[in-house]
Amino acid sequence: MKYVLVTGGVVSGLGKGVTASSIGVVLKACGLRVTSIKIDPYLNTDAGTMSPFEHGEVFVLDDGGEVDLDLGNYERFLDVTLTKENNITTGKIYQSVLDKERKGDFLGKTVQVVPHITDAIKERIESVAHVPVDGKEGPADVCVIELGGTVGDIESMPFIEALRQLFFSVGHDNFCLIHVSLIPVLGVVGEQKTKPTQHSVRELRALGLTPHLLACRSAQPLLDNTKQKLSQFCHVPATNILNIHDVPNIWHIPLLLRNQNAHHSILKQLDLLSIATPPDLEAWTRMAETFDNLTDSFEIKFSFSCETKTYYVQVRIAMVGKYVGLTDSYLSVVKALLHACIACSLKPSIDWIAASDLEEDSAESAPEAHAAAWKTLRNAECVLVPGGFGDRGVSGMILAAKYARENNVPYLGICLGMQISVIEYARSVLGFERANSAEFDKETPNPVVIFMPEGSRTHMGSTMRLGSRRTLFQTTDCVTSKLYCNAQYVDERHRHRYEVNPDIIEVLEEAGLKFVGKDETGKRMEVLELPGHPFYVGVQFHPEFKSRPGKPSAPFLGLILSAKGQLEACLNSHQNGS
Repeated sequence: MKYVLVTGGVVSGLGKGVTASSIGVVLKACGLRVTSIKIDPYLNTDAGTMSPFEHGEVFVLDDGGEVDLDLGNYERFLDVTLTKENNITTGKIYQSVLDKERKGDFLGKTVQVVPHITDAIKERIESVAHVPVDGKEGPADVCVIELGGTVGDIESMPFIEALRQLFFSVGHDNFCLIHVSLIPVLGVVGEQKTKPTQHSVRELRALGLTPHLLACRSAQPLLDNTKQKLSQFCHVPATNILNIHDVPNIWHIPLLLRNQNAHHSILKQLDLLSIATPPDLEAWTRMAETFDNLTDSFEIKFSFSCETKTYYVQVRIAMVGKYVGLTDSYLSVVKALLHACIACSLKPSIDWIAASDLEEDSAESAPEAHAAAWKTLRNAECVLVPGGFGDRGVSGMILAAKYARENNVPYLGICLGMQISVIEYARSVLGFERANSAEFDKETPNPVVIFMPEGSRTHMGSTMRLGSRRTLFQTTDCVTSKLYCNAQYVDERHRHRYEVNPDIIEVLEEAGLKFVGKDETGKRMEVLELPGHPFYVGVQFHPEFKSRPGKPSAPFLGLILSAKGQLEACLNSHQNGS
């Protein structure tokens, strides 16, 4: 097994995850099989109980693992299916060591960070690295490891030591260290400063690890004298100093690395030049350039009338949620919208609406925000209500769902968004004024959404309906099945505790709302549609987690096509087999 370790220095948020993913893309383009590991030094065992405001999105895997959002980048970039074991946290390591200690596995020895914790880290890395994630048999050729945080953080010290030992044990030709660092430019001086990177590399070398390549983040391309200075003071050849400067979109990063021959330096370090092929990134290049070429509008001049007509090629999407203050909270949803828009040659224009701003109370407390939110909603071509937990902003989401339903605006509700559409329909159409979810109102006389017994009522972590579950379409003559290429079933990822009350289904369907997708027992409602509406779909699962560049998620694609009036034509082409 060959290992590529990606570390970060100076500041957090430099894009180590995208860099690690892009390295994997380039190596995969060279004909190698690649797997990924993300190390998070926090003490939580997983990301499941962490606030989206603090940590960003919780990404869900097929096996139900609730992990760091960087694993979503790995899956999207590399088109692989990872497991929860691919996310290693301090909490997982310490828990496993303490469990062994309680069972007496250490035979009475004093349990210490070195060697017991570091040994556990090495064993976990080596075992996970050998698990295939690309659907093929046997281990991958290269494992790309991203170490979260920045060099020097006290939390990451045991991992640095374990990785130093791993480097020593696997040998020089099986380990490549890439250090991502910042090259700032001071506004007054205007000079690219290398000192922060020098200090970061010195810290790393003091801990026993010397980088083979530097990946320098900067706003503008590095100057030659900056590279020479970095090479001289960081003991890294100038040819191994990569510059990851700002680009129009992150799909350019693998191309940036390829253009700087990063793959050659990595393959040389790992002694893989003899088996690797030149990187084939033709399809990736087309995808990046397609996105670059999308504009808000284009003009056609009619010579016979001297008239110029403007055609708008963007689609306005209203995203109504509760975590809109941090867009990373909905990272996979944004990516899925992007994938769908590019497939339709449209430029996405996402208007973020805080659900609470739509509520009647905000008309008095924050009238300007209230008016702006409603103006944005009315100008949107489609509405999306993503998942979430808790009752904050629920009233605003219900108003958004009602607006979309009554005004024939395409609507997609995901998880909570589906439950919101059921609550709204029960109130507005069935006349159940107090209809609600038991999550938000335990005393409601009309609990249309209830706690379903596939979890614990007392523990927060890993107790939900999680991971890949099968949804059976009750008929293939429905919009969602047609979007899934007339599928009879689909496997999608879940993350929720509450579901539509099966006792209310018959009443809702008699009133016009149709539940076209259910689980294998027939008791869990997975997909709803409103016949006669251009596109009114709710899904209990999270389709965004399996969306890929070039393979857009079906519900997202349906939303975008419907927003532009192209859905029927697309479904007809599916029916005709084209």
